[in-house]
Amino acid sequence: MESLYRALPSVDGVLQQVQESDPDLWPHNLMVEAVRQVLERARERITDEGAAPSEEDLVAQARDLLRAWTRPGLRPAINASGVIIHTNLGRAPLSQAALEAVRRVAGGYSNLEFDLPAGRRGSRHVHARELLGRLCGAEAALAVNNNASAVLLVLSTLAAGRQVLVSRSQAVEIGGGFRVPDVMRQSGAELVEVGTTNRTYAGDYTAAVCPETTAVLRVHRSNFALVGFVHDVPLPELVDLAHSRGLYVIDDLGSGALLDTSPFGLAHEPTVQASVEAGADIVCFSGDKLLGGPQAGLIVGRAALIERIEHHPLARAVRLDKMVLAALEATLLHYVHEEAAQEIPIWRMIAQSPEAVRRRAQRWRRWLGKQGVSVQVVPGETAVGGGSLPGQTLPSWVLELEDLPSVEDAARSLRTGEPPVIPRIEGDRLLLDPRTVLPDQESTLLERLLSLLGPAKE
Repeated sequence: MESLYRALPSVDGVLQQVQESDPDLWPHNLMVEAVRQVLERARERITDEGAAPSEEDLVAQARDLLRAWTRPGLRPAINASGVIIHTNLGRAPLSQAALEAVRRVAGGYSNLEFDLPAGRRGSRHVHARELLGRLCGAEAALAVNNNASAVLLVLSTLAAGRQVLVSRSQAVEIGGGFRVPDVMRQSGAELVEVGTTNRTYAGDYTAAVCPETTAVLRVHRSNFALVGFVHDVPLPELVDLAHSRGLYVIDDLGSGALLDTSPFGLAHEPTVQASVEAGADIVCFSGDKLLGGPQAGLIVGRAALIERIEHHPLARAVRLDKMVLAALEATLLHYVHEEAAQEIPIWRMIAQSPEAVRRRAQRWRRWLGKQGVSVQVVPGETAVGGGSLPGQTLPSWVLELEDLPSVEDAARSLRTGEPPVIPRIEGDRLLLDPRTVLPDQESTLLERLLSLLGPAKE
């Protein structure tokens, strides 16, 4: 062991080789720290295993360590999973107009909180207000950083210290452990469950109303479905019931569609416009799900209530920054111009026909075949995802990788490469869905597949 310890190169010796490979890539102090760490690990290996890495290995380990230290943790990925609104992959990709809006605003100064005509301080809340209100048919609107914040802020403003009625079937949990009862507890509101797990009637709400009751909360079951012997009170009936007793109606729509999903071959998803038209006092929904924009929580409804919500102290803690506001406004403008299905990526994916997806998959297969790689194009299903339209899928065509020694190893290799590629595993099959791959990522994906499959074929 002593001879192995003595044979280890010096810090300067390894450092010189690291510097020669990439002289301007990393700061000197960072390279010194990396070399010291790999040499310390080498000493530990000698102690534990009686073996030492070569000098070449030490240099490679130091470079790997430096790359890991200086590489951003948040990186672009290629979504070939066949889940359109993939919560773990950042949900909705932004349109080109939204990206350009972010670039313009983030690259310099803006009128974020400056009233240009008056020449004095203004409010950031005005920027998306008019667009949201017009699109949803609402008197006023407010945007915060996500829908959980929106619901918390609304309840904190309108129901703190008071009772809120919720159907037992709607006291739900969504992704990340977000539970409606927990949010209500944090807001200071008291949850009063009415009805049963599968059936709730108007009479259940009426019987629960007392002097402490201030609102009825309807929560859209956006990430699961109740089927069979079920009953819910329609929103217009719920509004009439609540308003006749002086109660607010708060509608948490979750996904927040502004387009009717039925023409795209999907089940009908309640729209924000329909909730406002039905008379809901406040409607909350997400900006990064079926809206197709950046992460945001959007609140629309009666102007007097929105003004109260906007001035609650919590509103400052959950406000949006300039980049999200820019992306949100650009996304909303697509709806104003009636071009959402053509310009917003998630709606382009939803609108794409199975035949168009098949042609794209076959083009991939032909290109890989010319490189000596054999893959198959087979029928598949694309999920909308993102806690939207539970159980709903679109018919699709997918690329199936063949002759893989290990599906898990191949998937891991795709995920850990640069850029990461996220495939789908079904049983013992590795699949890639063209519908969820952005057009400008296609050539990169094919090169990644070639690097994975080419050597095995050769």
